Amino acid sequence: MSTTQAATSAVVPVFDRIVEVEPGRRAVAVRNIPNTLPCFDHHFPRFPVLPGVLLLESMAALAKAAAGGERAWRLASVRGVRFKHFVGPGDQVHITVEVTGGNRQTTEVRATARVGDRVVATARSLALVSADEPWEGTA
Repeated sequence: MSTTQAATSAVVPVFDRIVEVEPGRRAVAVRNIPNTLPCFDHHFPRFPVLPGVLLLESMAALAKAAAGGERAWRLASVRGVRFKHFVGPGDQVHITVEVTGGNRQTTEVRATARVGDRVVATARSLALVSADEPWEGTA
């Protein structure tokens, strides 16, 4: 296996621990950013930055936890994402999601990521749909 294959197949946790969950209302989680993440080898070697898509992936995973219930959820859409500051090795990111709406088949969540007191990213809306619903074009 080449180094690239090893880096892409490595399992990276989306967060380290959930601090608080109120199903159907909100959730808070912490993600530590070690300097050993494979993405730092390529993004960018002289100025390592956590790719925004990995931060968004953490927000989406926490949104699924906040949506709650015994139902499985999948991310359907994302709106209003803003990356305001770099996240790098050694940072500890606190992610908060709040359920803003939805019904039995959908849930809408607002998310904020902070490092210390600084907001590093926000998502105005993460829309989740029940995994039982057919994917567009698959029904």
